[in-house]
Amino acid sequence: MKKLTILLAIIANCGMASAQQTAADAVKQTVNNMFTAMRKSDSTLLRSTFARGIVFHSVGNKKDGTIALATENPDEFIKAVGTPHKGVWDERIVITDVKIDGDLASVWAPYKFYLDDKFSHCGVDVFQLMKTAAGWKIIYVVDTRRKDNCIE
Repeated sequence: MKKLTILLAIIANCGMASAQQTAADAVKQTVNNMFTAMRKSDSTLLRSTFARGIVFHSVGNKKDGTIALATENPDEFIKAVGTPHKGVWDERIVITDVKIDGDLASVWAPYKFYLDDKFSHCGVDVFQLMKTAAGWKIIYVVDTRRKDNCIE
């Protein structure tokens, strides 16, 4: 009987790990869809990855050397992605960490941004997502931007 109890506990834990992995994969897919939309200039796909009320921030250096938090307008970003522009916006991310607690997820993703094949800048993107009836949606994005010391 003791062996059966241990076996059932192991099976139950495996099922929980599998469900968590499935959620992590769904979170990653939403983030990856955002960058696919950027590469394809597809504002419809891009908008589908965002929750209503999404917030964009960027942490960076001002010209005087101080650090500043800049707020960006998500609607302007969506419009810019969908408006014909020179080159392919190719942000190459590596998702290094996904944390999930119920309907909230957090993603850490170092990136390098290229215009076509020309390197522009690098940094880290951090995403907060919430699980909705329509799937995982991005509710918050904050990034850093620099030209060197890129995370490999």
